[in-house]
Amino acid sequence: MLLILALSFALAQAQDSESEIVIARDGAPDPAAIKLTQVAAGFRRPLYVTHAGDGANRIFLVEQVGKIWILQDGRLLPKPFLDIEDIISPGAIFNAFSEQGLLGLAFHPDYRENGSFFIYYTDRQGGTVVARYHVDASNPNLADADSGQVLFQLMQPYANHNGGHIEFGPDGYLYIALGDGGAANDPLGAGQNRQLLLGSILRIDVDGGAPYAIPADNPFVDNPAARDEIWAYGLRNVWRFSFDRMTGDMVMADVGQNQWEEINFQPAGSAGGENYGWNVWEGNHIFAGGAAPDHVPPIYEYSHALGCSVTGGVIYRGAAIADLRAVYLFGDWCSGRIWGLWRDSDLAWRAIELMNTDIPVSSFGEDEAGEVYLVDYDGALYRFDPAVG
Repeated sequence: MLLILALSFALAQAQDSESEIVIARDGAPDPAAIKLTQVAAGFRRPLYVTHAGDGANRIFLVEQVGKIWILQDGRLLPKPFLDIEDIISPGAIFNAFSEQGLLGLAFHPDYRENGSFFIYYTDRQGGTVVARYHVDASNPNLADADSGQVLFQLMQPYANHNGGHIEFGPDGYLYIALGDGGAANDPLGAGQNRQLLLGSILRIDVDGGAPYAIPADNPFVDNPAARDEIWAYGLRNVWRFSFDRMTGDMVMADVGQNQWEEINFQPAGSAGGENYGWNVWEGNHIFAGGAAPDHVPPIYEYSHALGCSVTGGVIYRGAAIADLRAVYLFGDWCSGRIWGLWRDSDLAWRAIELMNTDIPVSSFGEDEAGEVYLVDYDGALYRFDPAVG
């Protein structure tokens, strides 16, 4: 049985100002009710899948090596939507494993009208870049490769912990995940240093200025001890966050250091400024110690007995699998385990292992209808489907 709460949200996905939205369940999803169906294969180090929100029902798949591909009606189109291989970090192309390359993709909320989308990549020198591109004026399945405009750049002190996820929130602002700079143990102290952008989620207005504007209600605006762009901090290396398309809640998966992987939560309507604890804390456990003001603990953690690198997912809002409704899907890159996380009738978070696979889980993503996909770093794309039917 599902528990339903009637709430009002000004979200683009909402059909009415008053919508009945499932936020909790009184039971676990049944692992036997779901399966993974392979829908495409042959990709080179795929890292992300998403949609453009333009009604065309296409799926866009990001390869770490610099290409974005389109699947339309189950068919892979022959030419990449965008190819930036020549401007990304060489290590992402030639190394067997790298945390660099083309890492993120987000389509503007008004993409249908303006054809604008954004990518996150590491450049030839290893620095972080967020750039705006436009679709080709004569072909909706090709980007204009010459339209790239750099909005944000940041030199990275080390090659790892680049974050990489970008996504528009229900407020129309672009959120950017930045890791703590890399190496190990947060040598820069970036997690708790709000004067550094590293170790944070940023929030910027891509339409309000050149190259971007700072939203006036960002939590640290005009605070001399913090950067205006910071929305939340105390993060080691968020590998995928998402917004619940029904509620606007934000869920973040933060990759751990030695022992613990964690899932963090920010409710819709938050004013921002949350401190998720790194490197004072790793999960619910003291790591370096010291002060972490306004610390917000994770809603879930798991030890390295079950995996070694969490991959964040999405809260299921599709129609195909009723038993997954209101369940947050996430996995582990090392072990291939996939879990479901949900709130019970007391709004306490509960988790269940749904699958134990041999897939290096690099990402989850949604199509326009809210159905959920899993990206296999070894080159395949899967969809969550009902086990029967």
